[in-house]
Amino acid sequence: MPFVARYRKEVTGGLDDTQLRTLSERLVYLREMETRRAAILNSIREQGKLTDDLSRAIAGATTKAALEDIYLPFKPKRRTKAMIARENGLEPLLRAIAADRRADPATLAQGYLSEAVATPKAALEGARDILAEELSENARLLGRLRDFMRAEAFISARLIEGKAEAGAKFSDYFDHREKWATIPAHRALAILRASKEEVVTVEIAPEPETGPARAIDIIAAEIGIAGDGPGDRWLREVAGWTWRVKLSLSMYIDLLSELRKRAHDEAIAVFARNLRDLLLAAPAGARPTLGLDPGIRTGVKAAVVDATGKLLETATLYPFAPKNDLRGTEAKLAELIRRHGVELIAIGNGTASRETERVVADVLKHLPGASKPAKVVVSEAGASVYSASELAAREFPDLDVSLRGAVSIARRLQDPLAELVKITPQSIGVGQYQHDVDQRQLARALEAVVEDAVNAVGVDLNTASAPLLAHVAGLGPALAQAIVTHRDQAGAFPSRRALLKVSGLGPRAFEQCAGFLRIRDGAEPLDASAVHPEAYGVARRIVAACGRDIREIMGNGAALKGLKAQDFVDETFGLPTVRDILAELEKPGRDPRPHFVTATFADGVEDIKDLRPGMMLEGTVTNVAAFGAFVDIGVHQDGLVHVSQLADRFVKDPHEVVKAGDVVKVRVTEVDIPRKRIGLSMRRDGGTESGGKAAAGKGQGKGQGKGLGQGKNQGQPKGRGGQGRGGTASGTETGALGAALLDAMRRK
Repeated sequence: MPFVARYRKEVTGGLDDTQLRTLSERLVYLREMETRRAAILNSIREQGKLTDDLSRAIAGATTKAALEDIYLPFKPKRRTKAMIARENGLEPLLRAIAADRRADPATLAQGYLSEAVATPKAALEGARDILAEELSENARLLGRLRDFMRAEAFISARLIEGKAEAGAKFSDYFDHREKWATIPAHRALAILRASKEEVVTVEIAPEPETGPARAIDIIAAEIGIAGDGPGDRWLREVAGWTWRVKLSLSMYIDLLSELRKRAHDEAIAVFARNLRDLLLAAPAGARPTLGLDPGIRTGVKAAVVDATGKLLETATLYPFAPKNDLRGTEAKLAELIRRHGVELIAIGNGTASRETERVVADVLKHLPGASKPAKVVVSEAGASVYSASELAAREFPDLDVSLRGAVSIARRLQDPLAELVKITPQSIGVGQYQHDVDQRQLARALEAVVEDAVNAVGVDLNTASAPLLAHVAGLGPALAQAIVTHRDQAGAFPSRRALLKVSGLGPRAFEQCAGFLRIRDGAEPLDASAVHPEAYGVARRIVAACGRDIREIMGNGAALKGLKAQDFVDETFGLPTVRDILAELEKPGRDPRPHFVTATFADGVEDIKDLRPGMMLEGTVTNVAAFGAFVDIGVHQDGLVHVSQLADRFVKDPHEVVKAGDVVKVRVTEVDIPRKRIGLSMRRDGGTESGGKAAAGKGQGKGQGKGLGQGKNQGQPKGRGGQGRGGTASGTETGALGAALLDAMRRK
């Protein structure tokens, strides 16, 4: 997909990766629908019931749901009451009642009594069963009722008796009701989870006073009830019975399925957007880095990597209780910094993060010279997943698992994208109810995000790891490993063309991947750019028109200024490609990621107890949900900036204002120490208590058992907001999506 989006714009009309993926998903849906259409036609044909009208209706169906509605009467099913009634000869009774509305149905029923049908009442019940089944399989009626319900239905949640204490985290939904059509995804997911955990019952129904009558009117209109004769009254009673017993339940199931899919789609979209922002976060660059994985009893794990990410040295430090070796820790840190020329210090944001940061600050204060390393607090979400992975074991077979986490923390400061691709996206922890959604759909969406991010940035062919190369268009795990193996054996690749010497990498794979791979300082200057090798001829014609050496042209916008893209269009490369080549020559190998900035946590504010309403603080956005943004302000649990507090204007989607990784200034609006909630505001007026309420909840830093997040047994995150190790979630799910976010969600 990235290859087609980037290098085949003449064919796609310039559609980007996201648009192409949307088209691809739609194509899959349409192909599946055509397969189902053919199967339905074949099934009805084999039954000998296919008519021209029915064939046209099936051909005209535009959705899978419409196809299934048409197929309902012909779908093989178990023996029903309606089938038994037909076997007992009661279908003519139904037709007689429908034909003569002035006749008394009970009188008509007398003529249909038999050994199997002893009374008129039994005969009428059989006729009712036949009509109810016909109505339940009427595609047109089902469509009209579905449209009515979509427009008029409410979703209601009610507490199951005796479940108040066990389901306290769902307390906002013990007596909740709102329109089905407009309920936000996060509230729908919360209600669905509460129902799954048998805390509440869920109902989807129209307004009780008027809704059922309107639904029955729709059914009556389909039957053709126009008068008030005995037959009309009987038919209306059957319409009401059918709604109550059959169709209201059918509509509930249909709308519940639609709501679940809608909520899942939105939750997956939120996760994908947050993941993209995190992957495309600004890299600190290729600089020697010291990674620190904070811990108290088990010690602070330290790892120094060089500018390329190669591990140089590790150590375990014990500045805190019970060993309290503060002096030894400071001496070791100073030694590591001096010996390896450390320029950056990455501190994981888990337990003891602020305490570790304070120790580092004291060390830096006493270092001689004006130029000192910069310390940065880094999210360690997913670090433990990498540490215990097979990949980490292959890379560092002799290194303790805990020390591998420190290496990952150091590398993710240097280049977040290159390091985070080693972790399954679900473990990075920027999702919303991620374990409740369709896991296959989630995995596909997140993999697409990773692929698009990697290819948007480009990959250095001579330094990239196999996991990073595996996401390049046209490659995969096997070819990526083959590239690394070839590089280890034969040395650095001198050119892109040298890729063709890799075992198993043929012309088609080369065509797909070459443009996304970079070779710095090679014999061919264009190998360091995003210009595809197939278009090198066009690039050289452009360079020739400037009358200078290619190295003088690349990066020189002034030299290219007078050129017109259309002058270089030929039968192979159109205007979009030529424009891309000119842009790339002007800024070769440009990185779409922003410049590196980091939040500075306030001195003396290290715990929730240090916070006071009105404080102005700096923090980093860790997650963005539909109801607001979570911000790490350095006190071991994230605060929540509710959507109403993000700006001095109405904000429909928090992503309009912030994204994961942004450094923001916030004002504290509320501090609830017993429940560990922090309300924040980004409004200039400081916000209000009602808007800023709710924040990091009980589950933060205490694993997955509390809150609305991942549920139990998903690992034990440490530190603020579960950003720490061990889980597949961040604190935004384990805590802030727990008891704390529920009251925030009500205020949206």
